[in-house]
Amino acid sequence: MNRPFSWPDERLVKAAQDGDVASLTTVVMESQPHVRKFALSLCASPQDAEDAAQEALIILYRKIGTLRASGALASWMFRIVRNECLRQVRRLVRGEEPASGPEGASEPSAEEAVLHRLEARRIAAAVGALPRDQRQVLIMRDVQGLPGRTVAQALGLSDAAMKSRLHRARTTLRRALAAPDDRAPGAHSTEGDPHP
Repeated sequence: MNRPFSWPDERLVKAAQDGDVASLTTVVMESQPHVRKFALSLCASPQDAEDAAQEALIILYRKIGTLRASGALASWMFRIVRNECLRQVRRLVRGEEPASGPEGASEPSAEEAVLHRLEARRIAAAVGALPRDQRQVLIMRDVQGLPGRTVAQALGLSDAAMKSRLHRARTTLRRALAAPDDRAPGAHSTEGDPHP
């Protein structure tokens, strides 16, 4: 495949691993366009992509010595970016949204805020309860909005296997969220409740 940019060559990566600061700086600079491209294709929004790319480049700078093979830089960086994007999604699903607009935002009522947190926790718990393989597919496909083929390739699955896994994940999640919602902590008994 022809690429408009090329990854740093193995000699440069090796020199960076051996502690040469100029080589390390060059490796980070030459990796940046690729890392940004990965992040834009994997993350839910351009802002998330920018954050993930920055984190990934910091990890590259700090931990290049842990890279086993100097020729594996691209796949290593792809995994780091993917993990950063997934970490952001998990934080969002848990309701730990970063405070982005402090001053002008109108505050929800205390009741709305509590209900929002409860619903976010409920969804996070349902997603978190999915088997890992189903959770990955669901997050990449439905939360991040990645194309099915991209998800299948990233996870090493056939298109049919990815679709099957996604169907199981959606079905399980739908059932979990349709179950009776106990708003009061510790109120698990629904016996005698006429509502489904």
